[in-house]
Amino acid sequence: MSTEFASASLTAGQLNAIVKKLGGHDRALRFLRDELSVSEPTRSWREEDGVIYFSVTSDGTTGEDWIKRLEGNGFRVGDYAKQVLRSPDFKPTSGVTTEVAVLKGMLFEDNDRITKKIRAEADKRKLSKPNAELACLIRLKFTDKEIEQMGLWYIVAMREPINDSDGVPRLLNANRGNDGRWLDAYYGRPDLRWDRDDGFAFAVSQVGSQS
Repeated sequence: MSTEFASASLTAGQLNAIVKKLGGHDRALRFLRDELSVSEPTRSWREEDGVIYFSVTSDGTTGEDWIKRLEGNGFRVGDYAKQVLRSPDFKPTSGVTTEVAVLKGMLFEDNDRITKKIRAEADKRKLSKPNAELACLIRLKFTDKEIEQMGLWYIVAMREPINDSDGVPRLLNANRGNDGRWLDAYYGRPDLRWDRDDGFAFAVSQVGSQS
């Protein structure tokens, strides 16, 4: 029988960090006495074959109120996103639960990762265009760390584009920029090329009563 300690390969600093993670000396002793358990955090999303799935439920928040709500919670809302949110074409729903499928950019070759081909792939998978508010719900639901764990920088709500104040079509997206947690809006033209670490959100199904 080996007499080597299981902790032999750990440094003193790592052992100290484990004790701190458990909440200090007393809680570490409680853990050893089976009086305290440690469980892995549960995710509110799952990934299958390069597609991320989760659900969100709308609550009737208007575009103007989304600006206040997000900024009031420390998020940053881009100028173009504000123009989209204030557009009469931004139509919120209430009590609608959407099962969401996010196609990861890695599913597409670099030359094929353009808006019209991404939409064509979604059609093949029988996915539908979501409400524009999906980007807001995603931004509120996930931390930047969770978006990073998905392997993404941006999650774009792939509805029909909404024009900004200059008539330029835009798509709302939640992203984890280096300078803050963002809700922004990018060009929605069919030939726009996206990056490998972008994600494209479509609706699998929607249930509830729309208002």
